[in-house]
Parts: sequence; C-alpha cells; structure tokens
Amino acid sequence: MPEEAVLTMRNITKTFPGVQALSHVDFTLRTGEIHALMGENGAGKSTLIKVLTGVEEFESGEIRLSGVSGTLINHSPQEAQARGISTVYQEVNLCPNLSVAENLYIGREPKRAGLIDWKTMNKKAGELLLSLDIEIDVTKAVENYSIALQQMFAIARAVDMSARVLILDEPTSSLDDNEVGKLFKLMKRLKSEGVGIIFVTHFLEQVYEVCDRITVLRNGSLVGEYKTDSLPRVQLVARMMGKDFDDLAAIRKEKEEAKVLKEVVIEAKGLGRHGTIKPFDLKIHRGEVIGLTGLLGSGRSELARSLYGADKPDSGELLVNGKAVAVKAPLDAMMAGMAYLPENRKEEGIVADLSVRENLILALQAKRGMFHLIGRKEQEALAEEYIRLLQIKTAGMEAPIKSLSGGNQQKVILGRWLLTDPEFLILDEPTRGIDVGTKTEIQKLVVKLAEQGKAVMFISSEVEEMLRTCTRMAVLRDGEKVGELKEHELDQNQIMKAIAGGGRDE
Repeated sequence: MPEEAVLTMRNITKTFPGVQALSHVDFTLRTGEIHALMGENGAGKSTLIKVLTGVEEFESGEIRLSGVSGTLINHSPQEAQARGISTVYQEVNLCPNLSVAENLYIGREPKRAGLIDWKTMNKKAGELLLSLDIEIDVTKAVENYSIALQQMFAIARAVDMSARVLILDEPTSSLDDNEVGKLFKLMKRLKSEGVGIIFVTHFLEQVYEVCDRITVLRNGSLVGEYKTDSLPRVQLVARMMGKDFDDLAAIRKEKEEAKVLKEVVIEAKGLGRHGTIKPFDLKIHRGEVIGLTGLLGSGRSELARSLYGADKPDSGELLVNGKAVAVKAPLDAMMAGMAYLPENRKEEGIVADLSVRENLILALQAKRGMFHLIGRKEQEALAEEYIRLLQIKTAGMEAPIKSLSGGNQQKVILGRWLLTDPEFLILDEPTRGIDVGTKTEIQKLVVKLAEQGKAVMFISSEVEEMLRTCTRMAVLRDGEKVGELKEHELDQNQIMKAIAGGGRDE
C-alpha cells in the first residue's frame, strides 16, 4: 500500500465553553488506506471530523491535504467537499422524496438549454451506480430503498465528486451482516482506487476485518496510532478505556462467599430487535444487581430498552415471575412491575418545566390511570418523603426540576420509579455527569435496593463503578450478548478480555 499521506492534521486544539474537546491531536491518513478512528463517548472523534470538514473552527494546529498548497481551513462542508473531502453520516443526508438520480446530482444537475436534462442525469446516475455493482431503478424515490442502499447512494455521490478523503461516520450501525458485507466490498474497492477512508465505528470485529490502521482518542487527546495487525483487541479496549491492562488491580470490595441466587424475576428467551440487538437469553434474579458491560454501541442500552418495551422486540419472549408477558410499550412493562431510568435524562427523563413534586409522581399517576388522580395532599406527602429519603437538594418541592443540579435531577427520576414499588429496575448510566459524592450515594442506594429484594440492572461506562455495585455481568459486543461473568470472575482483566473477545487476548 502506498505510504504517502493524503491528509495530515497536526496539533489540532479545540475548546468549547468549559470543555477541552481536542488537545494537540495529530492524525494522518494515507492514500489508499482504511483508517479506523476509535474512542469512547466524548473522546473527540466527532469534533475532529467537524474541524476537518468546516463545521467547527479550531484554535490552533494545521491541516494539510496533498495537492493543496499551504495549510488548509475549510469554512463549510461544501468547501471541504469541493476539495475532495466527503462525509457520509450515520443518518443518511438524502432527500427521501426525490429520486435516486436527483439525490446523486442535486446542485450539479446536467442541463440543456437552461433546463435539467433528465435523460442524461438518469443515464449518468445508472452508470455511476453500475460501476459500483449497484443495479437499481434510479428514477424511483430514495425512500423506496433500504438504509443500506441509501448509504451506498451517499457514498456513490461522494465518489462521483472526486472524493480523495471519504469519512464514513458509523455507517454500519443500522445494517445487517449481509449489508455490511456489501459496504465493505465497496470500501475495499475504493481503497484499491486510492481513496483514503476514515472509518468511525464502535464495532471491533469490523475494525479488524477492513482497517489497515487505528487511531485512538480519549478525552480529547491522542492515545496513539497503530497498525491493526499489531494491536491485539484487548489492548485496543484498554487504550480506549484508559486502563493499563498489565497493571490493573481489581478494586472490588471483599465479599463473603457467593450468595445463593433467589427466584428469577425476569427471563428473556431469544428476545431481540432487528438492527439493534441480536436475540439473547438472560435471567435476572431477585436481590441481585446485574451489570451490562461492553464498549459504547455494544448494545447495552438496546438490550435494556427491549426488555422494557421502549424499543419493541420482534423476536423471542419475556417472562416476568415465570409468566409470559407481552410488553408492547413501556406502560405494559410498568404494569408488570418494571421501571426504567434512561441514559438521556434531559430528553427522556425529566419534564423540565414541571416542579420536583410533579416530576416525582408522574410514573405513579400513569400506573394508577387517569381516572384515579393522586390528590394534592398525597402528592405533597410522597414528594416530601422521597426528597428526604434520597436527600434531594432543592429549594422546595415546587421548585422547577430544571433548577436542580444534574445529580439531583437524577435522584428525582430514581424517586419517581421507586414510588411505583417496582420489582425490577433498569438503571442506564444513572451516575453519568454527576459529582463524586452523589455518585457514591446512588451506588449505595443500588446495592441497598438489591438487599431489599429488588432485581436491578445497572449500566455504566465506568468499570470500577460496575465492580462496586454488580454481583454478575452480562457482556455485550457488536449488538450481541456474548457471555456472562459470575461474581468470582469479576475483575477488570476478565471484563476487558470478555469485551475484546475474538481470540486476541494476547
């Protein structure tokens, strides 16, 4: 493979108010290579791409593109595209109601006598797609074709605009294995034609299947650039998570002999949802905290959402206390004794303009139904009890929840679900973005809830937090549950080996 660089980024620094998004980051893309850009949430991947493509300005550093003299600053994605840098996003930016041909040539339609030459445009579109082994009717609207084909159309448009640098941002997240195979075939072909491809993904298997090099970012800084075949998977996981694999020490507190698991509260048999989580089996017992571990995008939240009916499963069955339950919507799950604290509390958790009291009683009111309204006196008594119980710091129960700190908002949402007296709680990143003191309080509360006989599912990106709270862990990788770790197996080395998988533990 030619070693000459098509793109170099040196010392790139970008600051948002209160956040160092990129700190002196270097990145090199060579002609005719597929280069993975890896990192967990908040690592700086998206910011680096936005800086390159002109979506964001950067404070210092330089960008150089082969064939362009001097340093390069793009002021817009259109300017970047004109210079041969094209991006295909996870959410395909096509116009669904327009034809495939119109989408391919939008803004650059062939014209005749000042009018669009439809015949020529359709012919050129068909030939372009055929050159990429895609044979379809280009006069049909884009919405008639699968997401996978829409990804191909977007790539075809970029290629036809003479892209020398092609950025694929999570292009496989909504594709099945067969569709991913077709995309990889196209990527390899473009690579053989000299296109440099930046591949942003969280799927480890895919990185090792198609990528020549890997650049890892963490917390806005460069961890390193590696040849794919010389970086074992477990070492890649360690670099992304910020752990020195060889020197990891389990911080899990000493426990008495393993507890005998109590009766099964929740059992999933072949439960799954096409495109998000592959069919899985899972038993969750009363009095245990089961953790879901895996890298960002491994399927942790998707598994939890399928259990709760937030994303309706399309395969398998769910049993609650041994009885099959049809969970078609969250209300069904709530009535079956389940509760779900979502990862995104601002969008899916709090109702910002309502008071602490109103936010606290929302789930209980939904469970009782609109014909059994909770009286004001009972509302106030319940709010007062849970503000005290969870030590929620607020000016009062009538204060708008948006005036509270993130940690106290999280406590309100937790209180909302505890009010429904659930048997099974799903807590998705319950401590993200909150201070250390509140984080510890929530961890203690999780353990206490299990001791009281509730079953708890706990999802966190922090391994140490999982070790402190969980009695068992299910391991997810690339949208699939690939194993479980029992209490005596819970240490950081075992977890990272399980996450990495793929026989590359050396």
